[in-house]
Amino acid sequence: MGKLIRLELFSMEHCRRVVPANANGSLDFKSYKGHHTLLFGDSYFTSIIGPNGSGKSNSMDAISFVLGIKSSHLRSSHLRDLVYRGRVLRTSTINGDGSATKATNGHTNGDVPSDEEDDDDTQPSQTERQDPKSAWVMAVYEDDMGDEQLWKRTITNQGASEYRINNRVVSAQQYNEGLEVENILIKARNFLVFQGDVEAIASQSPKDLTRLVEQISGSLEYKSEYERLKDAQEQTAEQQNFTLNRRRGINAEVKQYQEQKREADNYEKKADERDQAVVTHILWKLFHFQRVMEESGAEIKKHQEELKEFRRGVEKYEKGLDDAKKDQARVGRDVGKVERNIKRKAKEVEEKENGLIPIDEKMGISNEKLKKYSKRIAEIAKERDGQSSTIAQLNKGLKLVGKASAKWEAEWQKRAKTEGRQLDEADLREYNRLKEEVNKRTSANQTKADNLTRQKKTDEETVNSLESKVKSTEWHVAKLEGEMNEINERKASIEDQVKQASKETEGKKKEFNSMTSARLRAAQNQTELDEKLQEVLKKLLEADDGRRQSEKELRIKETIATLKRIFPGVRGRISELCKPKLKKYGDAVSTVLGRHFDAVVVDNEKTAKECIQYLRDRRAGQATFIPLDSIQVKPISSNLKGMHRGMRMAIDTIEYESSVERAMSYACGNAVVCDDLGVAKYICYEKGVEAKAVTLDGTVIHKGGLMTGGRGPGQQNARRWEDTEVENLRKLKDNLLAEIASLPKGHRRGTEEETLQGDLTGLEQRLTYAREELKGLERNLSSKAKETDFAQRQLEEVKPKYEERLRELRNIEENLKEFVDAIGEVEDEVFTDFCRRLRYDNIRTYEAQQGSLQQEGAQKKLEYKTQKSKLENQLSFENQRLQTTQERIRNLEAQSERDQTLISELEVEKETLKGDLDTLNVELEQMKQQLEEEKVKHDKKAEKVAEQRREVQKRSKNVDGTLKLVADLEAEIQRNVSSRYAILRRCKLEDIDLPLTEDSRSLDQLPVDELLQNDPDEMDLDDDPNSSSVNPQVARDYGIDVFFEDLEDDLKENEDEKLDEELQDKIDALNSELDKMAPNMRAIERLEGVENKLKTTEKDFEDARKQAKKAKDDFQAVKEQRFELFNKAFSHISEQISQVYKDLTRSVNLPMGGQAYLDMEDSDEPYLEGIKYHAMPPMKRFRDMEHLSGGEKTMAALALLFAIHSYQPSPFFVLDEVDAALDNANVAKISNYIREHAGPGMQFIVISLKTGLFQGSEALVGIYRDQAANSSKALTLDLRKYQ
Repeated sequence: MGKLIRLELFSMEHCRRVVPANANGSLDFKSYKGHHTLLFGDSYFTSIIGPNGSGKSNSMDAISFVLGIKSSHLRSSHLRDLVYRGRVLRTSTINGDGSATKATNGHTNGDVPSDEEDDDDTQPSQTERQDPKSAWVMAVYEDDMGDEQLWKRTITNQGASEYRINNRVVSAQQYNEGLEVENILIKARNFLVFQGDVEAIASQSPKDLTRLVEQISGSLEYKSEYERLKDAQEQTAEQQNFTLNRRRGINAEVKQYQEQKREADNYEKKADERDQAVVTHILWKLFHFQRVMEESGAEIKKHQEELKEFRRGVEKYEKGLDDAKKDQARVGRDVGKVERNIKRKAKEVEEKENGLIPIDEKMGISNEKLKKYSKRIAEIAKERDGQSSTIAQLNKGLKLVGKASAKWEAEWQKRAKTEGRQLDEADLREYNRLKEEVNKRTSANQTKADNLTRQKKTDEETVNSLESKVKSTEWHVAKLEGEMNEINERKASIEDQVKQASKETEGKKKEFNSMTSARLRAAQNQTELDEKLQEVLKKLLEADDGRRQSEKELRIKETIATLKRIFPGVRGRISELCKPKLKKYGDAVSTVLGRHFDAVVVDNEKTAKECIQYLRDRRAGQATFIPLDSIQVKPISSNLKGMHRGMRMAIDTIEYESSVERAMSYACGNAVVCDDLGVAKYICYEKGVEAKAVTLDGTVIHKGGLMTGGRGPGQQNARRWEDTEVENLRKLKDNLLAEIASLPKGHRRGTEEETLQGDLTGLEQRLTYAREELKGLERNLSSKAKETDFAQRQLEEVKPKYEERLRELRNIEENLKEFVDAIGEVEDEVFTDFCRRLRYDNIRTYEAQQGSLQQEGAQKKLEYKTQKSKLENQLSFENQRLQTTQERIRNLEAQSERDQTLISELEVEKETLKGDLDTLNVELEQMKQQLEEEKVKHDKKAEKVAEQRREVQKRSKNVDGTLKLVADLEAEIQRNVSSRYAILRRCKLEDIDLPLTEDSRSLDQLPVDELLQNDPDEMDLDDDPNSSSVNPQVARDYGIDVFFEDLEDDLKENEDEKLDEELQDKIDALNSELDKMAPNMRAIERLEGVENKLKTTEKDFEDARKQAKKAKDDFQAVKEQRFELFNKAFSHISEQISQVYKDLTRSVNLPMGGQAYLDMEDSDEPYLEGIKYHAMPPMKRFRDMEHLSGGEKTMAALALLFAIHSYQPSPFFVLDEVDAALDNANVAKISNYIREHAGPGMQFIVISLKTGLFQGSEALVGIYRDQAANSSKALTLDLRKYQ
């Protein structure tokens, strides 16, 4: 393998011409200005050294740049940043790594340009126009044959790269291919180790290490193709599975439809057999319906002729009965009218009486107010008299003070004249002369004394004023405190009154509430009893509405009772032996029972025959008997139970004794009770259940599908469930009337309650007044407290001022005394002879004798003035209080006058109400008398109606018997007509092929929505005996004539119900078989479509299978290729790493070195998971990489780098300061390793600052700074000469 001989760097200024590559010129690459050559020669271990900031690492960038590394890996964002810029060097600070940072103070600290700055957007200044705009770097490489190759990369003026090989311009791809020929892999970068790469490799994750191996091995190029083919394989496999599952599903459908086709053929044969059985059954029913209708019609015509004769005799008495009813109704309306008038009048009386109560309450309240006003006025008047007395005493005292002041003034003038001593002229002149001499000698002290005297007078006035204000304020505070004590005492008294009144009020309220509650309970009880009574009367009235039916029921009951008495085996009627479990089932159960509602249950057939014979002999009417021993009961279908939550069996809705269970089962059959019509339709139409469905309101859907509804006789039977309770209702009515009569007449307010309410109102009013007064006292107390607080604050403000002024006055007096004493000494000296001659102790005694009278007079005047001012102030305050008291009295008198006027008005209103109340009471008594008279008339009319009714009933027995027979026959015809219509309707709806005669209309013309009035399963009912005529039922055949010739003769002759059951059982058996079969009738159509779909699916599956196989093969090929490349590189690196790490960590003391190995997390596809790198330094236990020291990590990382480099090694290996984190021992180990492995095929170029590393190299390339040239420069030294 070859080696790198030298590195040339060159650049052109933008204004210069381009010179040839082998010419001398200036190079401007990063910090290198001009043309420079880094010479490596034939050395296999070359170290690049130099001080920090000299540009060592820029040489690493130059090597990387010329070998095709992107600018983003060269500490620059753009290629233009690699060009030398002197302006940057002149205005930047050099960093430790040789980069430059722009200086902020404008001074130049270095000449290295900044890799971060980009001046493309700025206009060059005058001094910057000579900076170069392009540069190139050329590497001279000597191959194995000894031939030199020139690899050159240029930065053009446009900031792009231009590549040349041996001065021939090539593309970047060709440039890379040329390097790869020499095993220089740019993508893997296995020949360069930048600053920080070692630390990054030491701290990288297993995933990152996997990616590094992929880059070295070249398997990374297959990653995108691998992922694309993997996705394609998964998609095709998924599509294949989808089509496979689809084919399986369609195969299953084909088999299913083939089986369903066979089932459908069998089903059609069985259906034809069932249809023939249905037609036979229908023909049998229709034939016998037709025969019964013809026979019954002839009997009805016969009875109608008899009925006409009977009714002529009844019409006369029925007319009289109608007239009597009209008279009774008219009198009843009059009675009701009078009762309503009485109620209205009683309500008016009650309203008037209630109107008196608030008037009495208001009068009582007003009288209480008057009493309180009078009492309060008297109390305030006493207070006013006391205030007036106080004012008179103050006026009297003020007059006495005036008189005493005048008397003293006269006495003082007289005394002044008698006590004063007069000097003669000579003595007076001498006194004046001596006084002037004293003034001359003491003028200064006299001036100060005069000033102090004036100040003393001023301060004395101020002190006296403050003293007066303090005493006045103290007196005012004491007075306010006394008033507050009085108010507190009054407040305590009022609070006691409030508590007492509250206690009395609570007691009165409890008593009043108790009385009111008792009255309301009585009224409520009476209301409840009245409501119950009205409800009972309403039920009794409903029971009386069908009196004729009730009388008939009474006769039937008497007959049944007679039969029970004569024949022990008679149990009673169905309606008496059962009862609905819930009231809501009443209408439904009566409709279900139908004609069996009045059937009589007996123990055996013999008892039934004996009862029938007894009824014939006594002509006691007809009855249906159900013998328990011979009745045939069909079992209840278990399928009906639980079919729908809104449906239940009819027999489950009634209560009965177990001894008559067979009779109840016979009467109810398979009938079901439904909550509403929707549930019934669902059961009969959707589920196809052949059972009578009855809703809670009585609507019926019959077995044949016919629906009947509305209010019919079945609902009237429901009311008969309560016949046994009529007697209980009458007893309940009597009890309710007795309870109402025993209630206390407390529905109106009594005198005691009204008196109690008046007392309660008075107490509440008194309590209100007391509380108002209490609130007034609290407000007054609050006002007094605020006033007291204000006075105390004034006192606190004034008193310190007074004390301060008093101290100042004392100081002034002391100062004045000193000056006066000094003046006195001078006076004593000057006036010695004068005083001795006049026999005075000193001159001051003389002057004091003359001035004491004046001073005494002034003092006395001030006392009289102060006393007078105090009396005047107190008089003014008392006058204000008196005015306030008089105003309160006037307000109370005005309120008292208003209440007196209100009492007069209320008394007038009360008298008016009493007069109206007396008038209403008189009118009410008259109405009550009128009501009694109307009730007597009503009773007479009711008696007449009863008499007429009895006459009609006596003469209507024959009519009833005939009507009963006709009704039975008509009902029989109607039942058969309904049954015939239901069968024909069923044939039309179910498309049953019924044989018809040639003249018959088609079944398509049969109406399907026509409802018949009577239920064929309902009980026989008697017609109203009062009706005037009988309207025979017309049997409608709808023009449809059935052809009965196909019906066998034995079926025509036999009408036994057993035959009906046999025919129906045959149909049910066939239907059961058909229901179990449940074939898919469209299986033949769908079978053909599914078979066609199967062919298409087979083709899609085959296509999907081929695509899946192709995708799998393609993916497997790429996977194997990627795995082979990766595994080849990993195996080599894994084998080399142990030995490399041992060589790096071996020492004299530890000749075995450390251990290191690589571990794949996924051996099948290792490139998808991580590769763990484990290194164990010598004499240390195993620890994770992150727990190793910095030096140990670096050694492990270098071992990995050397091992990686050994796979497809490049001819040279460039290391940039990989020893930065190592100590000297480890640096020596690295140096030894490089020296041992450096040689042909392995050239090491190391950038280092550690002596231990570069001292063992074969050659040194020194980088230094030329400050004058503002550039980095290089020197080469061959160390082999010195080794």
